[in-house]
Amino acid sequence: MVVSYSVLPRRLQCALTVAVMAVVCATAHAFDRVTLRNGFSYDCDHRQPLDDGRVRLFLTSGADDSYIDLPAAEIESVATLPDPPIVAAPKMEPAANPDVRTLLSHAGEQHDIDVELLASVVHAESAGRANAISRTGAQGLMQLMPGTAHNLGVKDSFEPAQNINGGTAYLDELLTRYHDNLALALAAYNAGPAAVDKYHGIPPYRETRAYVARVMNEFKHRKLAAERATIASR
Repeated sequence: MVVSYSVLPRRLQCALTVAVMAVVCATAHAFDRVTLRNGFSYDCDHRQPLDDGRVRLFLTSGADDSYIDLPAAEIESVATLPDPPIVAAPKMEPAANPDVRTLLSHAGEQHDIDVELLASVVHAESAGRANAISRTGAQGLMQLMPGTAHNLGVKDSFEPAQNINGGTAYLDELLTRYHDNLALALAAYNAGPAAVDKYHGIPPYRETRAYVARVMNEFKHRKLAAERATIASR
């Protein structure tokens, strides 16, 4: 699977703007939900069949470099989602309590990464639990492995500020390594850069593919909700 989710340029307070804001500006536009045979699903603006038997899913309406190429045989169904109304959306819960939200905001400003992306990662990694420990030993809000935490200078992964600063710095490194391709950076965050490099893309691991889809969809929904709230307040 080839994935491109360009997030250039990365600037303070608008780190993933080009592709993501195209989604935000399309608040009143219906998306197609493409469901795969393995149960994963992607919401896309439009689709294009390719000559080699794959289908290109464009994730946004305004960025042609934001797409996913999938074998047509993997697609189980396509459903058109209803047009989202431009009304006040229910308030989305932050990744954790307001203090954590503040920490995410500060870390995002320092590394030029959208706070909603960081909140989406925390939501997927730990559901906002500072004391979370995974079955593989990852720790804290952004689920840092002990070795990774040590390399990032994190002394206590269960201390929210240290964990968020370390996790954000690590995600920043991965975005730089993969030229701001969000999908690849998220895959590397979940499975490790070695796995992404080995497969020249998202590894064929069910957990990793589900993780990438989950974070990207959560990020998009958070941005859409924020835009709807802004429109409703005008």
